[in-house]
Amino acid sequence: MPTVAEIMDREPVSTSPDASIQEVIELLQTNDLPGVPVVDETKKVVGIITDSDLVISNEDSDFHLPHYVNIMGGIVFLESTKHWEERAKKAFAATAADMMTPDPITVTPDEPAEHAGRLISEKKHNRLPVVDDEGRLVGVVTRVDVLAALTGA
Repeated sequence: MPTVAEIMDREPVSTSPDASIQEVIELLQTNDLPGVPVVDETKKVVGIITDSDLVISNEDSDFHLPHYVNIMGGIVFLESTKHWEERAKKAFAATAADMMTPDPITVTPDEPAEHAGRLISEKKHNRLPVVDDEGRLVGVVTRVDVLAALTGA
């Protein structure tokens, strides 16, 4: 069984938290990528941005405040505002840090490719950042990498 180190891309494209959304979009387009890890100045993975993060889905197109009531001049929300706040943050994102999914699922180079494949399948991701013991980006493994390794292609 191959390890993640044997099948990963050892020169992954990444972006910084302070990159503009336009820079991220250009990076994804230029490199024909569906997603990119977000790393800090020490190359530690702090998030990931995928093409789905850049789109407000139909469910989110009806962008309204959560239901509320006005009682004696004060607003009382009748539902959680957490989901709305997350959608608002992404809708008005200016930087990669605003748009990214923080603390993404990662794997280490010494893990079996099968484990990476299971995570990709269970979590419905197309790619996972590969990190060292310090959480620094050392590669990226994709669904295609895992399928090729497991089928011997």
